[in-house]
Amino acid sequence: MYYGAETFEKLIMENIDQEEVNKFDEIAEKWWDLEGEFKPLHQINPLRVGFINERTTLKGAKVLDIGCGGGILSESLSNLGAEVIGLDASEKTIGVARARSNKVGSNITFLQMSLEEYINSENEKEFDVITCLEMLEHVPDPSKVVQGCKSLLKKDGKVFFSTINRNPKSYLFAILGAEYILNLLPKGTHEFDKFIKPSELSRWIRNSGLKQEEIIGLSYNPLTNHYWLGKDIQVNYMVFASNE
Repeated sequence: MYYGAETFEKLIMENIDQEEVNKFDEIAEKWWDLEGEFKPLHQINPLRVGFINERTTLKGAKVLDIGCGGGILSESLSNLGAEVIGLDASEKTIGVARARSNKVGSNITFLQMSLEEYINSENEKEFDVITCLEMLEHVPDPSKVVQGCKSLLKKDGKVFFSTINRNPKSYLFAILGAEYILNLLPKGTHEFDKFIKPSELSRWIRNSGLKQEEIIGLSYNPLTNHYWLGKDIQVNYMVFASNE
């Protein structure tokens, strides 16, 4: 089913898992600790920014970063000339993002609200680029997030998603390995049942009226502490889609 902007703006049910919000509230002050819990996000950020920058024009673009966290991606996109609005449901996390933005002098608007709240607000409604990285697996209904992105994109706009596949390998690497063996992430960061198969995300993208352009995997070698983008989408992956 296709959801146009007017239809989606009438949806008022909050697509938020409060336990997930509380989880990130507890570690909000650690977002910019380069050796802390969010170290992996800092390490993979250049790969993600490069992927996005190679597929769209960021200079002068209006960008919405959904689930922006402490502003790691938002800051990088702003540094490349984008006009960025960052959204996150965690009040403490947005506080950290604002403090960081003030410290480094970046011109980013950080708002503590859900995507649904934003859509029903009086804020900017048309974006050249939308990013939604590592957020879909933390909400009750990720398909609504995809629909919301469609409703906020300009004609020919670009959207980028990243999430985690759902299979035995992703459980081994993303939960047992990353959280319990290598301690790359805080224990309990992810729930396996909320992981998303590429086929599911592709279906939501298609049903929303967007066009999937590309899918790419993100891999990690714990022996060399090296991340890279490639064809393996069995664990972490990114999807690039456009609004035709």
